[in-house]
Amino acid sequence: MVAVRSDEAWHVKALCRGPQAEVFFPPTHVERRDERQEREAAAKAICRACPVRRPCLDYAISIREPHGIWGGLNELERKQLLDRRAG
Repeated sequence: MVAVRSDEAWHVKALCRGPQAEVFFPPTHVERRDERQEREAAAKAICRACPVRRPCLDYAISIREPHGIWGGLNELERKQLLDRRAG
């Protein structure tokens, strides 16, 4: 059995685990704008129902995660949130 630190326990409860995880990050090929919007909308829909949305977002902000959907926000939205908090 692997011990999970309490501050990381939210990972095991995240709804993004498993095969649907691919919608949370951009593909390796160039993504058209409409494809990105559709992918992000699918990821954000999963986030809306996730019981650990807030710890996920807090984690992404704390490490300044530069990629993907975390806690229901994309990269730009997280940056804007940080800017509002700082301002």
